Amino acid sequence: MAYPRQPLFAPNGAVATSQPLAAAAGLAVLRRGGNAVDAALATAITLTVVQPPSNDVGGDLFAIVWDGERLHGLNASGRSPAALTREVVLTATGRRGAEPVDALGGAQAAGPAMPARGWLPVTVPGAPAGWRDLHDRFGSLPFADLFADAIGYAEHGYPVAAGTAATWARGVAAHDGLTGTEYAEFRRVFTTGGRAPRAGERWRNPDAARTLRRIAGSGAEDFYRGRIAAAIDGYAARTGGFVTGDDLARHRSTWVDPVRVPYRGHEVWELPPNGQGIAALLALRILDGVDLAALSPAERLHWQIEAVKLGFADAHAYVADPERAEVPTAALLDPGYAGTRRALVTGRAGDPVAGEPERGGTVYLCTADAGGMMVSLIQSTYLAFGSHVVLPGHGFALQNRGLGFRLDPGHPNMVGPAKRPFHTIIPGFLTRDGAPVGPFGVMGGHMQPQGHVQLVSATVDAGRDPQAALDTPRWYWHAGRTVLVEPTLDPDLVADLRSRGHEITVAAEPSVFGYGQTIWRSPSGGYAVGSESRVDGAMLGW
Repeated sequence: MAYPRQPLFAPNGAVATSQPLAAAAGLAVLRRGGNAVDAALATAITLTVVQPPSNDVGGDLFAIVWDGERLHGLNASGRSPAALTREVVLTATGRRGAEPVDALGGAQAAGPAMPARGWLPVTVPGAPAGWRDLHDRFGSLPFADLFADAIGYAEHGYPVAAGTAATWARGVAAHDGLTGTEYAEFRRVFTTGGRAPRAGERWRNPDAARTLRRIAGSGAEDFYRGRIAAAIDGYAARTGGFVTGDDLARHRSTWVDPVRVPYRGHEVWELPPNGQGIAALLALRILDGVDLAALSPAERLHWQIEAVKLGFADAHAYVADPERAEVPTAALLDPGYAGTRRALVTGRAGDPVAGEPERGGTVYLCTADAGGMMVSLIQSTYLAFGSHVVLPGHGFALQNRGLGFRLDPGHPNMVGPAKRPFHTIIPGFLTRDGAPVGPFGVMGGHMQPQGHVQLVSATVDAGRDPQAALDTPRWYWHAGRTVLVEPTLDPDLVADLRSRGHEITVAAEPSVFGYGQTIWRSPSGGYAVGSESRVDGAMLGW
């Protein structure tokens, strides 16, 4: 008999993430007087070492911070190289572009698509600058102190967790067949005798320890204007890359105001584009006008699936770098527009297209401290090991976030120089009447907005505690009318959904459905915490 996992209740502070060693690093910071941002940074930096298939120094970061009075958002995603254009991509891939990759869940149009590996999809990494910028604004302990556990694990090694080992093996398998000179370093750094490390096997990365020391000691300046930047520039020049030292030196994070929609007496917050959080808000805006409590369980799932599909249709049509294209965020979230989209939902599975509004591979963690500060943070290199381009002697992989660009001419998210692509990683936050409830997130590419909708509904509509909400059987809309569901979903619900025209597949692989974490503030004081039971999720408190 399987027993349900119980939530953690902590009186002073908590950390929840997908890897226990990283959670322990964050908790240690809280216990020695650090705040929630310090703990989040220690956790995030450690995750690059103990869960490298999913995130690394060469990735991006987004965060939402409740400072005790209000929310702040940080977009620490990087831009494309100044030399990258649509013509460059088409020429490098034989004028046709790469075969479409199912990274955006059907978002890419038929025809040319960005390649998934190598230098073409590499954008400037934003994570190191994001760590520094969060610390500069909110941190309390010395920046370099937050790297201690990560450097120790990289230098001396650690036993690989079971869930990480499985993802690692898939990433190494994907590396087979990649033969360019830019891939030469990958196997030396990320394999053991040519294979992925097994669960429980000790792995170390001394090159990463040296890189982290340089970032810690320079406040990330070495990464963007120092020796690491020069190494990236030189390696790109030698192996056909496009990122230059000037691209790195021009990088900056952006502080943004989170955007929200009301949902049954609560407010759900996401970051504005270039992230896809707006897809979750669009879906919840649609569902907020539906009396889900009056519907059967199958009808409720049907409405959620159809609302998510409508949200994605608009997100894929309009989300782009707001510095380079007009993104009608306010119009998309307008209640009148949501009403027109809601009217499109019938009792049958649909094939939605974008509307016309009025114009105007990832890790997630959350932390909370005794003073009421809370952090929702997500970072990633995308897919497994990102681009598979590893900088020699530095121990980290560069992300392939450029895969989120489009190649269709005229699209606001068309690839171009110095642009941020459509981004899948999104942190979430829940409030009620302006007071914080807490941070939440569900990682997993195209699954993320869907996971946010399901987690919010399980919390607000069903009244489940944070762990039970995370453990609720999930579904994943793939594309068209194709929906994957977990084996634990009631067979009667599956049959009903099929009768409505949904093409249901029962999928046993848990990674399809994403991995989530939540921390809810308790009205009586302290925190209630949930962590993903589908993988090596950990929640620690004090």
